[in-house]
Amino acid sequence: MALVAGVDSSTQSVKIVVRDSETGALVREAKASHPDGTEVHPSAWLDALDTAMGGILEGVEALAVAGQQHGMVALDEEDAVVRPALLWNDTRSAPDADDLVEELGGPQAWADAVGSVPLAAFTVTKARWMARVEPENAARTTRMMLPHDYLTWVLAGRPDTAVTDRGEASGTGYWSPITGQYRKDLLELALGHVPLVPRVAAPHEEIGRTSTGIALGPGTGDNMGAALGLELQPGDVVVSLGTSGTAFAVSTVPARDASGLVAGFADATGRFLPLVCTLNAARVLTSTAEMLGVDMDEFARLALSAPAGAEGLALLPYLDGERTPNLPDARGSLHGISRANMTPATIARAAVEGMLGGLADAVDALIDVGVQPRRILLVGGAAANPAVGAVAATMFPAQVVIPPPGEYVADGAARQAAWVLAGGDAAPTWDSMRQGETLTYDAEPVAAVREQYRAARTSLYG
Repeated sequence: MALVAGVDSSTQSVKIVVRDSETGALVREAKASHPDGTEVHPSAWLDALDTAMGGILEGVEALAVAGQQHGMVALDEEDAVVRPALLWNDTRSAPDADDLVEELGGPQAWADAVGSVPLAAFTVTKARWMARVEPENAARTTRMMLPHDYLTWVLAGRPDTAVTDRGEASGTGYWSPITGQYRKDLLELALGHVPLVPRVAAPHEEIGRTSTGIALGPGTGDNMGAALGLELQPGDVVVSLGTSGTAFAVSTVPARDASGLVAGFADATGRFLPLVCTLNAARVLTSTAEMLGVDMDEFARLALSAPAGAEGLALLPYLDGERTPNLPDARGSLHGISRANMTPATIARAAVEGMLGGLADAVDALIDVGVQPRRILLVGGAAANPAVGAVAATMFPAQVVIPPPGEYVADGAARQAAWVLAGGDAAPTWDSMRQGETLTYDAEPVAAVREQYRAARTSLYG
């Protein structure tokens, strides 16, 4: 039995799964925590990875890393870290995103160039922020990577040339999934010069080996890893409810959305992954439960005891600003409050509807660029809350499916590692990978819920 390992290096933690390369059966798993914050020194990821890897890689023949997208890792000519990495959820580069969009000639110019209009999350905007606020650090930067690139590079022994994949590169804002080439002119526009950037490898290419001889795949971004782990097919739309919220689907054609709502990413297989991301997801529910002084089971009971529409309450859940719509300085607000409806049950219901409202808008945006949803797959920590699936059925335009809980990002990385071992044109299909119950909710849209959310949203920004 050949074993493969997949690593998910996320914002909050690192998770590792070891699976049978032929069947996908889980053999063992481990995890370790990352420090909180929107900037983190990459050494913290290495420390957590070392902790999680302790003893778990025995017998593993191939490994791949999937990581949080967009974060900026800057290295100097000695390959030392220049400054703590700015993560995807650091919004300080919002004005730099606006400046870059204007300097290239507007949103359509960016959509045509790299498939996406850069927001504060994108690496290219963080490079501009560093050039503007920390010019000494910008001048010292001779190599630039993303978080998963950095971890793969260290595992490979810090070779002269770092390696990435199409999916991860497509989140930088200076690599085009449309042409398959870097736009180094855009990186120079942001940083003032062009540092070394990773080579973009083929999806199943062996890009090196660890010091213990384990073959390394190129890895990918976290959303691309999840798509690979879920074995997405056309018509599948994933709504992921983690720290952030994302809605994405696989496509055979690249997206060029000048509205900026849909990021035109690549996936980890050679296809494309149009994606919409919100900053606020699972923490909307945990924060509301904490405010109400209840645990998550009681929170779900309260939410389900209230009617659809929460008796007129609508929550805009912009607790940490927002990425889509692009409102980095916004804050949350509760609309339609009356003495009659300000109860724990309606507030709980409004929190679930508010979290899902932005993601229902995200699915609409995917439909606008050609995605045709057949089913909505709800994944991530908040999908396990009993209220979420039932409420989602009132808000999404297709059947809602909640697959068994799993480490889908790490599983996708492990599936890529198995592809490295097997070769061939497609990643192996794993019939034995997923264990547990799949929940299904038929779509029963309640138009008033979406209309109420839209009215609240319009009152804030139009």
